[in-house]
Amino acid sequence: MCGRYASSADPDLLVEEFEIDEVDDGLPESNWNIAPTDPVPAVLERAADDQVTRKLRPLRWGLVPSWAKDKSIGARMINSRLETVAEKPAFRKAFRSRRCLLPADGYFEWYETERTHTSGRNAGKPIKQPFFIHRADGGRLVMAGLYEFWKDPKLDGDEAWWLSCSVITTTATDALGHIHDRMPMVIQQEAWDSWLDPSLTDADAALDLLAVTEADQLQAYAVSTEVNSVRNNGPQLVRPLAESEGR
Repeated sequence: MCGRYASSADPDLLVEEFEIDEVDDGLPESNWNIAPTDPVPAVLERAADDQVTRKLRPLRWGLVPSWAKDKSIGARMINSRLETVAEKPAFRKAFRSRRCLLPADGYFEWYETERTHTSGRNAGKPIKQPFFIHRADGGRLVMAGLYEFWKDPKLDGDEAWWLSCSVITTTATDALGHIHDRMPMVIQQEAWDSWLDPSLTDADAALDLLAVTEADQLQAYAVSTEVNSVRNNGPQLVRPLAESEGR
């Protein structure tokens, strides 16, 4: 999975869909071009005083382990691989007790074409065509995520805490493998409660909850290269290329 996705759902819709108990402040606005370290909406559960609360909370995309010296490492931790997520030091503790759901409209991948740039610093390099990949039925892609707390030693109080997350990825299905070799793991609705449950600390049991979206349930189409720049945003970024060019 590459480093961009879209998440534009109204928080009220997410509250209803995921049966949220509490909404935290600071939720990001609709974003059709989410990049590493951007805030994203996440569904998670926290236990306190023998009570579990399901929250809709903003997290920064790019997990910062609790032992990190600074938060800059997060930009390299946007994805955690299924093959190593239960053992890798950066992710294993979060995988056992700090799992979350990351609602998405879909995600972007870039495919190298046979054409090359003819000028500029990229002269001679293949031109990459962006694609938007989403559920064919128009439903939400509920990506499997992990989250972590990191405390900035230079700050005090609530401002010292940096909350971040990572998307779990796996080998792409054949239908998508020609675009990119990785894709996000998802959590089926019937497994949401177990995935979010902070008392489920068995790694093997958590792994059993992960699912792969079948190829026939996904659709991929070319979109405008406007998405290449993180400065660009808006629903036009996820429109099929032919439709965008016709406007």
